[in-house]
Amino acid sequence: MSSQLFSPFSLGALSLRNRIVVSPMCQYSAVEGNAMPWHRVHLGQLAQSGAGLLFIEATAVEAIGRITPGCLGLYSADNVAALRAVLDEVRSFSDMPIGIQLGHAGRKASSARPWDGGQLLPVSQGGWPTVAPSAVPHGAQEAAPQALDASGLERIRNAFVQAARHAAGLGLQAVELHCAHGYLLHQFLSPLSNQRDDGYGGSLIQRMRYPLEVFDAVRAALPASIPLGVRVSATDWVEGGWDLEQTLAFAQALKARGCDWIDVSSGGLSPKQQIPIGPGYQVPLAQAVREATGLPTMAVGLITEAQQAEAIVAEGRADLVALARALLWNPHWPWQAAAALGAQVKVPPQYWRSEPRDARGVFANAAIGQR
Repeated sequence: MSSQLFSPFSLGALSLRNRIVVSPMCQYSAVEGNAMPWHRVHLGQLAQSGAGLLFIEATAVEAIGRITPGCLGLYSADNVAALRAVLDEVRSFSDMPIGIQLGHAGRKASSARPWDGGQLLPVSQGGWPTVAPSAVPHGAQEAAPQALDASGLERIRNAFVQAARHAAGLGLQAVELHCAHGYLLHQFLSPLSNQRDDGYGGSLIQRMRYPLEVFDAVRAALPASIPLGVRVSATDWVEGGWDLEQTLAFAQALKARGCDWIDVSSGGLSPKQQIPIGPGYQVPLAQAVREATGLPTMAVGLITEAQQAEAIVAEGRADLVALARALLWNPHWPWQAAAALGAQVKVPPQYWRSEPRDARGVFANAAIGQR
């Protein structure tokens, strides 16, 4: 029986060789938003993984939207030039489709890198004032963000549009909006962080308004050939917060606007979250979105084994699986999954001779002699 995980799939006009997606993974290694040599190594390695699609990490649309001082940005000419240099090198040896996740950290910006503690950085330590839907801090001991006014909303919406245009100019083949993990667009969605009393707060429709406006503006700015998807946190895992029912309403609204996929994650908005972590714990959320909307969905979260990923796709629980930590641990995970599932995967010819005897035929079109 042929593997469903290694069957082709299309996101809008973009054709993928298989259903494995490299998730956006923050590296906290940029300088002033600029990609550095680390990104050449990181993305270059993952571009040889055999996955169907590679996403660049969460990339800020303005400087104060960076999660940490080390986060990538796409808001300046220097950012564009630095990322172009990385992409030119990666594309010289890989034709894997590459997309980018665009986001704004909102009240979770101005934080230290995880290995430096991850706490909110004051201005005196290299941080900056943060913004959010409402002046409600993420943590009880943190300084409150500034509530966005009409001009701030317009500025950030325009920043998303400009970043999307930069992405198109760089030849990136897919764009994902980050509406998850407690960052700005998620902050508008959740009643825990959005306590506005204007047209952008209160009811579900009004809380969805700004993220949908950003989606519409970005969709209008991108060529039709570039698919646009959204990552959501399907639940805050906090009573009275954003939940699956609201996520389904948001997904339906996105579908009506031409969204090409929903990348279904969860949590990140509140320190009070209670997450039932276990293998594939978020897959039922992706399945619920898929069944309710018919939109292509990506399942993420503790998907680590080939047979587990195969079952998710084969049983119709999600259309694609997006791996993060599993690929950091083992960048050749798709090669080994193909061997386990009797499938084939495209790898660089320089590595063809590494094919083990018990996995002969895994490397697609591999044929090389040795003198």
